[in-house]
Amino acid sequence: MLRTRIYTVLVLLPLFVAALFYTSAAVWALLLAPLVLAGAWEWGVLAGWRPAPRMVYALVIAVSGVLLWRFGYDDAQSARHISNIILGLSLLFWLVVAPLWLAKGWRVQAPLAMAVAGAILLVPLWLALVQLHAQPAILLMLMVIVWISDTAAYFCGKRWGRRKLAVTISPGKTWEGVFGAMAGVAVYYFLVSASGLAGHAVLQGITGCGVFLLLTVLGIEGDLFESWIKRTAGVKDSGTVFPGHGGVLDRIDALTASIPAAAWLLSGAV
Repeated sequence: MLRTRIYTVLVLLPLFVAALFYTSAAVWALLLAPLVLAGAWEWGVLAGWRPAPRMVYALVIAVSGVLLWRFGYDDAQSARHISNIILGLSLLFWLVVAPLWLAKGWRVQAPLAMAVAGAILLVPLWLALVQLHAQPAILLMLMVIVWISDTAAYFCGKRWGRRKLAVTISPGKTWEGVFGAMAGVAVYYFLVSASGLAGHAVLQGITGCGVFLLLTVLGIEGDLFESWIKRTAGVKDSGTVFPGHGGVLDRIDALTASIPAAAWLLSGAV
């Protein structure tokens, strides 16, 4: 399984980086659309919806993203204000609602609640990825935080993991893995800071260190949240799109929480 995961990354990562750096904003947004559609479809599966409602939901999510994107071309100032509201609501969800959801072990079956939760996961992420495309090096640097966190947590948890982080949600995750993720990201921040690659005032100095660690925590929370939704749905993976990695939601779970928060912070909203 690990070998399959590595092969998949080796194929997809160069394609992703090439698209990030060498496509226009319009092409980048359109390339992300199928992933959002797939993610919305998978969310509908986890919610237990039939194929027809799933398709309608996926189209609504995709159309919402396109309308927000096109609005950004028509009125930049208003678009920025609305974008900050959406990204801020996403951050509020991950700081307040998601922790309560996990702590209380909610098994939400109400279609409206699941539809809103899925929209909060997918639309702000798509909006943030489109918005940060204007700074591709910074976007890639922020996404690397999640990749380093995942990798460090996996290997540290495998080697030293003893104390379970959330045994009823994801039995394989440990506190040792969390500490490994934090340590890995701290080293990564030091290298980025020392090399002068931060590229944004919010990402520099003690503030930058705090942002990196905050995004690490949010990424772990996003991972746990999707794991809980899968557990309540009785499935191991959200899909089978990526060999060795599962579905789209399995690959973007940490990003749904961390990247919208990063975009909000970098937008000057605070």
